Amino acid sequence: MNLKKIVLLALVTLVIVGGAYAGPKAQSGGGLTIKAGVLTVGMEIGYPPMEYFDTDGKTPIGFDVELAKALAAKLGLAFEYVDTAWDGIFAGVDTGKYDCIISSVTYTEERAAKFNFTKPYVANSQLLVVRKDARVKPKTLEQVQGLRLTYQAETTSDALATDWIAKSGAKVEVFEYDKVMNCFDELTLNRVDVILVDSVVAAEYLSRPNNPFEITAEVSNDEVLAVCLKKGNDALTEALNKALDELYADGTLKKISQDVFGTDVVSSVR
Repeated sequence: MNLKKIVLLALVTLVIVGGAYAGPKAQSGGGLTIKAGVLTVGMEIGYPPMEYFDTDGKTPIGFDVELAKALAAKLGLAFEYVDTAWDGIFAGVDTGKYDCIISSVTYTEERAAKFNFTKPYVANSQLLVVRKDARVKPKTLEQVQGLRLTYQAETTSDALATDWIAKSGAKVEVFEYDKVMNCFDELTLNRVDVILVDSVVAAEYLSRPNNPFEITAEVSNDEVLAVCLKKGNDALTEALNKALDELYADGTLKKISQDVFGTDVVSSVR
């Protein structure tokens, strides 16, 4: 094989290998979304009633899923989700794995310094949940001292509990789980005493027939959920804000809220 053919073969090989191992695309100036005609959304499918699989184990359902579909429709786009573990969900939007995160992301100033956020779409608070037959039913975080506390790791529940324990020096046995479902499973089995959890999630578990849980306290009520995007992705952020405004105005968001929660959890953030 002559030298020209060897060089040409090497270049072709580099192109093929480079294409095969190229990382996710970032949003470019040429289009609103990573994939033309599609709004690709990062979600942790396992957070009922916000995003979870239907009884077939394959179909995602929940408030955030319906919101994402409605937003995509307003933008004239198809909807596609990427099921992502919570501890890697923000890295995914940073690296262009998906256009945005619609997965019960609480807006915080710390997160806003690193990511774009839309206007809020749901009000949220932090609740203490115990078994109905619990020996101790704490009415404040301070009364959780000496109990076995559980929450989902890397969430605002985690941040609130960690900050409180660090500042107060409270003696608490902590159990962190990757999925909020594990927290409720452990409480059901009496392996923990109390869950610190989002109100939007507690609503799902306490609405189930013959559930063994009860809410004993609201320990914070200043949270809102919003769509999270890569920092600087202003064009898509603006488009999603416009779509959110339209979904509020035409009653779509209120209907989704009523269908999922049986009540209006969206109007108060407007």
